[in-house]
Amino acid sequence: MARPIPEIDRELEARIEALGMELVEVEWAGSDRRPILRIRVDFPDSEPGAGVTVNDCARASRELEPWLDEHPLLPEKYTIEVSSPGVERPLVRRRDFVRFAGEEVAIKGHAPLAGGKSSRLEGELAGVEDGPEEEEYAVKVRRKGGEVVSIPRTEIVRAQLVFRWKD
Repeated sequence: MARPIPEIDRELEARIEALGMELVEVEWAGSDRRPILRIRVDFPDSEPGAGVTVNDCARASRELEPWLDEHPLLPEKYTIEVSSPGVERPLVRRRDFVRFAGEEVAIKGHAPLAGGKSSRLEGELAGVEDGPEEEEYAVKVRRKGGEVVSIPRTEIVRAQLVFRWKD
């Protein structure tokens, strides 16, 4: 799997924001010789399902390609994929957990979560609980029975919204 290039990751967010979008997630795949850069973007504060379009993603791709083509740390042969975060949007940053409070989420951990037996937990996102440092926070989730549990961010491998079809 391709290793992330921190210099690209750092600059990517500013370039996406200059397009009026927000960077949701960056995933590096492929090999180091032929990396695949998967970039998920959205509009700030958009509602699930009402965000970026295919045309918006194509525009972002066109704007990023010249910069990536000239980047000295990126191999000549690479693939860029720009997409929306989808209806089961990944929750990556603190602001995501704040913004989507009240929505149903699925959280996967390194080990069993919140004293349970499973490394997966579903429930209603109840926000965040601040820690001593800015990036040291816990994600609060309301379980089906109403109990609110706090999961340290460092224990979360992946978090995402859960989509349910409406009748």
